[in-house]
Amino acid sequence: MARKESEREEKRREEMANEARELVGQHLNYSAAFICSTCGIQFPPPAEIGDGAPPSSCLICCEERQFVPRTGQVWTTQSKMKHQYRNGFQKHEAGMYSIATVPKFAIGQRAFLLQTSEGNLLWDCVSFLDEATIDIVNALGGLKAIAISHPHYYSTNAQWSAAFGGIPVYIHERDKKWSVWEHERITFWRGDELHLWGGLTLLNLGGHFAGAQVLHWAGGAEGKGVLLTGDILQVSMDNATISIMRSYPNYIPLSASHAQRIGAKLNVWEFDRIYGAFLDREIETGAKSKVSFSLQRYIKWLNSTDLEI
Repeated sequence: MARKESEREEKRREEMANEARELVGQHLNYSAAFICSTCGIQFPPPAEIGDGAPPSSCLICCEERQFVPRTGQVWTTQSKMKHQYRNGFQKHEAGMYSIATVPKFAIGQRAFLLQTSEGNLLWDCVSFLDEATIDIVNALGGLKAIAISHPHYYSTNAQWSAAFGGIPVYIHERDKKWSVWEHERITFWRGDELHLWGGLTLLNLGGHFAGAQVLHWAGGAEGKGVLLTGDILQVSMDNATISIMRSYPNYIPLSASHAQRIGAKLNVWEFDRIYGAFLDREIETGAKSKVSFSLQRYIKWLNSTDLEI
């Protein structure tokens, strides 16, 4: 009985893998869709935007929370990237893997694959997607949906969604205007929290962006709770504190009221561990108290006078 169940599961995974391979490049030529080399956002394929030329500018990079390099706007495609990049996988704890592109591309964030008995979720997204990545993800159970913390990490979510069967992509509706490729599989949700499945909940914290969201995983950290934060809460270099910013590359802080509101929203949730956007940026234990300390410290310095410094 167990063997037959295993064989059925193996057949299902192989069918998913074959469907995924057919979907990559099917109908829409994803391999030719332009990707901003600075932020990693993929724009609709040339056939959808006219003459086959790259966009005149990147909506994300031309805003104060990102930047256009001094050398100007540069574009690439999946076809070009496949000769330069690979995705690496790392297991962090039971039921959770990170996916990172090497060498670093664009902003350099990680994505996370969370496994539950009710289906897997991809948290945040990386731009590069190849058949090897699709095969590995399907071997881990495939994907039921994607959720993305904020516009800087929207990357190639349309292509990832198509590659895994047209799965939904959860983005907060307050960030809808930043979706440069508004495909039909995006679910723009409203409110302060959205319960998904398997102990996974999206929390709209705002701050970095109005629709900025983090993911709470109740079953993570051996049942003590995990928060996946992108850089909505940026894990600091000491791996013991966090900070918040409107713009990281341009050093624009958030207000004290933002810090107070974020702290109040998180206070009702239990979590012992945080996984941030970047490699090795994690708070392994005691994360909730460390977030509280960090936000209080942030508010203190914003309210300090010159004489106190």
